[in-house]
Amino acid sequence: MAVTDEAIEKIKGMIVSGALRPGDRLPKESELAAELGLSRNSLREAVRALSLIRILDVRQGDGTYVTSLDPTLLLEAMSFVVDFHRDDTVLEFLAVRRILEPAATAMAAGRIPVDELDALEAQLNALGPAPSVEDLVACDLEFHRGIVAASGNSVLCSLLEGLSGPTTRARIWRGLTQKDAVTRTLTEHRAILGALRDRDAEAARAWATVHIASVEQWLRSSL
Repeated sequence: MAVTDEAIEKIKGMIVSGALRPGDRLPKESELAAELGLSRNSLREAVRALSLIRILDVRQGDGTYVTSLDPTLLLEAMSFVVDFHRDDTVLEFLAVRRILEPAATAMAAGRIPVDELDALEAQLNALGPAPSVEDLVACDLEFHRGIVAASGNSVLCSLLEGLSGPTTRARIWRGLTQKDAVTRTLTEHRAILGALRDRDAEAARAWATVHIASVEQWLRSSL
């Protein structure tokens, strides 16, 4: 094992065991290196790597702290990596979204407040019957983001937020090239909203699946 990897594993072990808790300040570099049996250089590299993925927070002039370890914070790193996807993996991202988002939508059915449903409906009404593709996609992102947030699961929210980037271009291209894409998207949004108003989790799950699968099927036939 490379010395930096060993250092990362040792710091990880301290956090997992509870020796270091969220918000704790790490001991001084010289003390921690001696405690873990590491060189100061390998410890420094490990701290740098763990700060990039939001495990540690290096504060100039103050010290290094364990972050809150909140899922939203930790999964920011996934969003960064996802941005480097290749075009030929978009279908795979859509497939993962098709698995996760209907589940989040079903969870939201029993939790989403009426005023949030009203806000989502107002968004759809503001688009009108023939919005531009760009406006429709922007609304689509906000529509699903609001519903997923209502699921109450922060990990699911963060995962789906990370997956939204790679599929945005596919949604725009579909809107530009598929004849009935705009009308179909609006219809499916209203069906999802109706199921949420009825507090029908299975109908909400089904319509969310249909909605995502329609983009996936279009993209598959276009490749």
